[in-house]
Amino acid sequence: MTEQEAFYNELLEDLKNGTLVLPTLPEVALRVRDVVDDPEATAANLADIIITDVALSTRLLKVANSPLYRGRIEIDSVQMAVARLGQTIIRSLVTSLVMEQMFQATSRNLDERLHKLWEHSTDVSAICQVLASSQANIKADEAMLAGLIHEVGILPILMKADEKPELIKNSAALDTVIENIHPRIGAAILKSWKFPESLITAVAEQQNLSRDSEDGPDLADLVQVARLQSYMNTDRALSSEELATVPAFKKLGVDTEISVVELDENSDEYAEAMALFGF
Repeated sequence: MTEQEAFYNELLEDLKNGTLVLPTLPEVALRVRDVVDDPEATAANLADIIITDVALSTRLLKVANSPLYRGRIEIDSVQMAVARLGQTIIRSLVTSLVMEQMFQATSRNLDERLHKLWEHSTDVSAICQVLASSQANIKADEAMLAGLIHEVGILPILMKADEKPELIKNSAALDTVIENIHPRIGAAILKSWKFPESLITAVAEQQNLSRDSEDGPDLADLVQVARLQSYMNTDRALSSEELATVPAFKKLGVDTEISVVELDENSDEYAEAMALFGF
C-alpha cells in the first residue's frame, strides 16, 4: 500500500469514527449565530457583538454599501447595516467575512497551499455572486457563503498531511487524495456547524456533475457552475462539449463557452465581489 493510499484510508477511518479534527467557526460567527437564533435578542444585541471586532465592522460596512446591497442612503454604522439588511443576511455575511481566519497557515509547509486555497475560494464566491444576481430564488449572501465554503473540507486534510512531510512534498499524490474526499469531509464540517441543508448539499454535490436538481436552480447548481467556470483557461478546464452535459449550466441559463466574469455587464460586479476580500 502506498503512502497516498494509507493516508486516504486513514482519513476515511477517522471520518467514520468521528476522530478527524474538524475546524470550528471563529467565535464571533458563533456569537452572531446564537443571537440570530434567540427569539428574544434584538438587532441592537447583534450590532453590539459585531462592533467589538473593528476589522469585521469595517468589512461589513463595505459589503453593505456594495452594489449588491446598496440602497438610496449610504450605510455608515453597523446598527444601520443590521436594520437595513436584516439579521439572517447579516449572519451569512459575518460568517463569510471571518472565514479567512480559518485559512491561516500554522506551518511553512502549508502557507502557499492555504493562500491558493483561499484565493480560489474567493474567486468561486465572486462568480457565485455574479450568477446569483440573475436568479430570483438565490440570495446574494448565501451565494457568497456557498462559494467560500465549497472547499472547506480541504482544511483538515492539509492539517493532517502536515504531520507527514513526504506526503506534503508529493503534491500530485496529496492533490489526488484531496480531490477524492474533500466534498465528503466538507459536508461533515458543515453538519457539525449546523449549517442549512442547502449549503451542505452544495458542498457535498459539487463534483456530481450529472446531478439534476428537482427544484433548481439551487446553491449546488450555482457552486458547480462557478467552480467549473473558475477553471477556464487552466489545465483543469472542461471542454464546452463536456460542460454542455452538466445540467446545472442549463438550469442557470449559462453559456458553456463564455466565462460569466468576462461579460461586460458582469465584470464590474465580479471585481466588486473580489474587492470585498482584498483582491
